[in-house]
Amino acid sequence: MRPVPTIAREILHVWSDKVYFGALPYLLAMIADDCGYDGKESVILYFLSNATTFRGATARRLKAELREHLAK
Repeated sequence: MRPVPTIAREILHVWSDKVYFGALPYLLAMIADDCGYDGKESVILYFLSNATTFRGATARRLKAELREHLAK
């Protein structure tokens, strides 16, 4: 399982030209590995709920990797 910041950096690279503004703060928090008081699980959930416009096979794979972190 890859670390969350690594996954988040790949998401930013793939989705960089049209990141939804509601997902951007959570994506940046995951990259910085600084989730503050919310906790890593909450930040991942908030990102996933705001990343509905991130679509395609790569998006599904990356979102699934993030969900693996929620299951552990």
